[in-house]
Amino acid sequence: MSDKKLTEDLAQIIQEMEQKCIEHPDSIMAHHHLALVYRKAGRHNDAIKELKKCVEIDEHSHEAYINLGAVYFELGKLDDALQANKMALLYAPNPAQAHTNIGLILQQQGEHEKAIDSYTKATHHDPKLAFAWVNLATAQIMAGNFDEALHAAKKAVELDPNFPMSHNNLAVAYYYKKDYAAAKKAIDTAVKCGYPVDPNFIKAVNEEL
Repeated sequence: MSDKKLTEDLAQIIQEMEQKCIEHPDSIMAHHHLALVYRKAGRHNDAIKELKKCVEIDEHSHEAYINLGAVYFELGKLDDALQANKMALLYAPNPAQAHTNIGLILQQQGEHEKAIDSYTKATHHDPKLAFAWVNLATAQIMAGNFDEALHAAKKAVELDPNFPMSHNNLAVAYYYKKDYAAAKKAIDTAVKCGYPVDPNFIKAVNEEL
């Protein structure tokens, strides 16, 4: 699909959803769907407005808080993103996604140990959430906890063998554990899955073989 066609389609969808919000001003679903399309169209401020409308209608709307946090994160407004996800924690039946998002924000802020704590909480609430395990592996690597990183990366690969970043993290963990053959194998799988592995890392592993 061309960019022009996509833009035209989004404009038509937005127009239809805006009309639904006018007809059903108290519908969380209508405002939420409009917010998601605004976000896809790059209209972040409009998306924020609609998501805030959702939580005005129902302050327990945890999905609105999750998406509000995501939009703020994309805008680089990390404090606002953190606050939105903390609100999601209050109301989400399963807070795994919110804990994962908080981990990402803390990691972005350089708070690696706090990020590890958040990712760990996410894996406790949802042991099958591969994205949490992938990011936990990243945070453990950055903190220098290579045994823990290897465990998290292996878990991520087990849960989602097609997740490219999990294989890259597995390769990095193996590298720091000095298992260079396993690192090379994980790199090859990551590349095959489409992950842009750092050429300098590939070179470093190959030099050890």
